[in-house]
Amino acid sequence: MPQRATPISFVKAILFTYEKRHIHPATALEVAQIAPHLLDNPNPLTAKVTAAQFEALSYHAMRELDDEALGWFTRRLPWGSYGMLARASISAPNLGVALKRWCRHHGLIADDITLTLSVQGEVATLHITENRDLATLREFCLVSVLRNVHGLACWFINSRIPLIQAEFPFDAPVHESAYSILFSAVTRFQQAQAAIQFDARYLDLPLCRDEAALSKMLQHALPLTVRPYRRDRLLVERVRQALRNHPAQTHNADDLAALLHTSARTLHRQLKEEGASLQALKNQVRHQRATELLTRTNRPIKQIAQEVGFQNEKSFRRALKGWEGK
Repeated sequence: MPQRATPISFVKAILFTYEKRHIHPATALEVAQIAPHLLDNPNPLTAKVTAAQFEALSYHAMRELDDEALGWFTRRLPWGSYGMLARASISAPNLGVALKRWCRHHGLIADDITLTLSVQGEVATLHITENRDLATLREFCLVSVLRNVHGLACWFINSRIPLIQAEFPFDAPVHESAYSILFSAVTRFQQAQAAIQFDARYLDLPLCRDEAALSKMLQHALPLTVRPYRRDRLLVERVRQALRNHPAQTHNADDLAALLHTSARTLHRQLKEEGASLQALKNQVRHQRATELLTRTNRPIKQIAQEVGFQNEKSFRRALKGWEGK
């Protein structure tokens, strides 16, 4: 059975907008196959719907209410508003420029919030400044906006962009566990602003979509917010960096995968899709680091072996002979 992971509170947020517009949501619930009795479930930990159900509900509500923001803002965003923003960004030379355009243009159609992209060191942060009280729909709005822009960013470069962290300016909700599925990253609450953080190197990747691809995507845009990309165009480099920076914590695939916020199985599969293997990358990084230490320092062999990531000097010598032939 599909995993029920979307909190029922997000469903109720959409129904709240129906109520404000004095429109009955019966058809929307029927289309999404959400049983009315589920809305009365007193246990928020079990009252959830699947991604497909929530996608169907959102799509129908956006069309029926003619509001792609689903009531978040003081004015409606008529059907096609977010498509217009995407068209304004798709000609950008790289993801960084595309996201900055998106943030700037979003403020032109909805001034209730301000989206800002910033870079500090190796970390890119996309955060939201709230310009008015979002009231009942605050959580739903902030979560949805960040999920939407993250999904679009992944689509622009045809790559999964793993998040380092997600932050929200409210207390942890009763359905806190759902956030690990919604963002697949460390989630912190009671922060200054809503934000997502990711490796800044993704911003330099060129967009690999055109107008034809955009037109096709906009026919089924909602899955971008709920279905993660399998491919990660920077995965090989991220693995190399983890192996270089944390040799003592990357002896096996499980430890490395945990460091990258994924599973060992997913890590092996994604590396294979990129034409690489974990063992080959590990050998490359260790060989390069060992060469640097052997030729530029006077450290003992045993110390170098440990720093490169070998558990003992004997295995290091054996590997070195395989790399250099002596």
